[in-house]
Amino acid sequence: MQKSEGSGGTQLKNRATGNYDQRTSSSTQLKHRNAVQGSKSSLSTSSPESARKLHPRPSDKLNPKTINPFGEQSRVPSAFAAIYSKGGIPCRLVHGSVKHRLQWECPPESLSFDPLLITLAEGLRETKHPYTFVSKEGFRELLLVKGAPEKAIPLLPRLIPVLKAALVHSDDEVFERGLNALVQLSVVVGPSLNDHLKHLLTS
Repeated sequence: MQKSEGSGGTQLKNRATGNYDQRTSSSTQLKHRNAVQGSKSSLSTSSPESARKLHPRPSDKLNPKTINPFGEQSRVPSAFAAIYSKGGIPCRLVHGSVKHRLQWECPPESLSFDPLLITLAEGLRETKHPYTFVSKEGFRELLLVKGAPEKAIPLLPRLIPVLKAALVHSDDEVFERGLNALVQLSVVVGPSLNDHLKHLLTS
């Protein structure tokens, strides 16, 4: 009797310690799994992408942000972006090894300023590459062609509100592009701009 009770007690004891061993091993596995997940999450936060956001690389200045054709577009494209993508602006950006330049489909002097000059002025409010470069450089090069004053002066009543919109923009770079464009326009049209200055000066 005692033997069987003793063996039964031993069995109970073994069963109890077996349960304890299983519990400790399962809790050890759980701890290990949590540790692995924690290290994975810390790895993901220390990914090159997040590190790049915290510490921008010097090369980021040389390679401005471009439009990602595969990314989700947060908003509808602007009028300038839509016109440019449809080929409505007769020039294209040529990426050089040192600096970018525009390549015109036909000589700029043969182009009509209406509505091209106004469209380029509207593009000055863009904040994404290549639109920023195309609008700024296109506006400048168009005003450098022979006969630019005669073509630009009749467009002043429509150009001034567009330039003013760039000058009151919250983005500093847009303001700077608008100001540079106004200076370039002033050099080309001369005193003809005087009558329109009251529209540019804000209270």
